[in-house]
Order: sequence, then structure tokens, then C-alpha cells
Amino acid sequence: MGNFSKFVLNNIFGWKVINEYPVVPKCVMAVAPHTSNWDFVIGKLAYSSLGRQANFLIKEEWFFFPFNIFFSSIGGIPVKRGHSGSLTDTLSREFQTRKWMHLGITPEGTRKPVKEWKKGFYFIAMKAKVPIILIGLDYGKKEARVLDLFYPTGDYRKDIVEIKAHYQGIQAKKPENFIL
Repeated sequence: MGNFSKFVLNNIFGWKVINEYPVVPKCVMAVAPHTSNWDFVIGKLAYSSLGRQANFLIKEEWFFFPFNIFFSSIGGIPVKRGHSGSLTDTLSREFQTRKWMHLGITPEGTRKPVKEWKKGFYFIAMKAKVPIILIGLDYGKKEARVLDLFYPTGDYRKDIVEIKAHYQGIQAKKPENFIL
């Protein structure tokens, strides 16, 4: 699947993967900007082109036959919106049960412009005691690149400023929807 993904990413879409993706057994991948449905396609192809598979969160509403089979096979984890249980706790437990888990999350939480990123990606990494790989999808350069391997300190206010600084200069598919 890796060679096929690399062919599609490079030769059909004209994108390339930049920087070495760290090989860590468990991590949260903060993928930004997220302003288009194409971000999922590009991100999935980029990671798959490296011969790796990442999990991702998807609305439970998409998990109906036959889409549930497809999304499960490519790493989808259904999320029940408005559910009273803690998704952070659930995913933290999931990290503990697996030897390898890379969880891709879009910190903005939506394709629309948002001033404040969702905190879930950060607190999932904190609770699971895993690093955050910061990944930028730059539509201006057609590059999916690793920006940093970030270890959260527990000081969210300080850390989020540092995390967002890594995304300066990254061009979104819809730049007007990407607010740092």
C-alpha cells in the first residue's frame, strides 16, 4: 500500500513528504491546517506512503454499512458526539493496550475558521504519556512535513503557544479558514 500511496501522492497530486517522520511506537499526530476535506486524503496518503498506518477519529454517523468496514480498515475510530464519557480517558486506555498507535487529530476540530484550537489532542497525549508529532500540510509548497516531535509539559497555555508557532508560514487549502 505504501508504494501505491507514494505514487498517487507524488505523481497524481504532486505532493511530497518532507523531513523524517520519527519512528516512535505511540504518538498523537497534530495535523494542521484543516480547512478542507482534502486534508484527510493528503494526510492519509502521505503517512501511508511511508508504509505506516495511523488511526483517526471520525463521527460515529459515518460508521454504517459499508462505510464502517472501509473506515475501520484504514484506522478510523468512531466518536459519539455529545456522549457523556471521556474520549480522553477512552483513548488513553487504548494507547495502553496497544504496542503501536499513531493517532492523527486535527487540532482545529473543524474545517471552519476557529480562534482557539481544541485541547483534546494535547490532553490525550498527556494522559497517554506519548509525544505529539506536529505535521503541517502546506498547500503552497505541496508538502506534508514534520515540524517537530513535541513532548507536552503539562503547562497547556505555554505549550500551545509553542505548538502553534511551528505552523507559522504553512499555507492552508483555504487560507482564510486557518487562524493561528
